[in-house]
Amino acid sequence: MKSPIESFIEEKVLPKYQPIVAKFREIIQNDYQCIREEMRGGTEKYYGVPVYRYNRIIITLSPTQKGITFSFTEGKKFEDRYDLLEGKGNKSLNLRISSLEDYSDDILSYYINQAIEFDKLSKDSETEKKELR
Repeated sequence: MKSPIESFIEEKVLPKYQPIVAKFREIIQNDYQCIREEMRGGTEKYYGVPVYRYNRIIITLSPTQKGITFSFTEGKKFEDRYDLLEGKGNKSLNLRISSLEDYSDDILSYYINQAIEFDKLSKDSETEKKELR
């Protein structure tokens, strides 16, 4: 039986973009066991999407007609030496990948590592606030 995420990939991700998702999931499973993969959201109007959680959700994966979008929750705080992050939000920024040739484990790791670090910092600041009460 397929997991909800495997079903999502099969049903919602265009076949030409499924290898991008497979590579991403492979790096998460092999190099980032500290990150949990789960489905989030979903209503009658909108389908749920895979999210990746350290303490909080740090990455949301969204398929589009033009590729795969990785939304980094604290992306606005990231250093972006590759100049690949996009978006105008106050908090999150997106990495869009439209072909397997554009995919790089090193680039994804660069952003994932920062996502983990900012999530750790926000967890530490939450702990400090609770201790001050």
